[in-house]
Amino acid sequence: MSLTHIDETGAARMVDVGAKPTTAREASAACRIIMQPATLALILSGTAKKGDVLATARIAGIMAAKRTAELIPLCHPLALSAVTIDLTPDPALPGLHITAIVRTNGPTGVEMEALTAASVAALTLYDMVKAADRAMRIDDLRVTHKSGGKSGDFTAP
Repeated sequence: MSLTHIDETGAARMVDVGAKPTTAREASAACRIIMQPATLALILSGTAKKGDVLATARIAGIMAAKRTAELIPLCHPLALSAVTIDLTPDPALPGLHITAIVRTNGPTGVEMEALTAASVAALTLYDMVKAADRAMRIDDLRVTHKSGGKSGDFTAP
């Protein structure tokens, strides 16, 4: 397997996608944030000192997806058609499952945008309630699905 972001001399490069056809692309990524039960209750109650934790995390995830090319050096700036952030409480963790779904019509995929959205949503959750629980843990960040493009579809096992 050859790495497309490395040229024949081993130098990093941005892949030229100019000749690639525009196709519908979608990717989803997920992670989770694990916390104390009282922290989850605080988030769900809507009474955290910094405000609506869940709404702020959703907005942060959407903003992060749109700015991925500014954060990841070799990513192309893309016109995204949709970004969805789902924050699902799970008392059994305890914590939240975070899923980001990103769509575009373009010459390259949106896996990095989905990963960035999920991770920034998790980081925002941490930031907003860290005063209550510094031991929170963000883990299991991964691409769960992608469709479109030459490499076809992928669904994580």
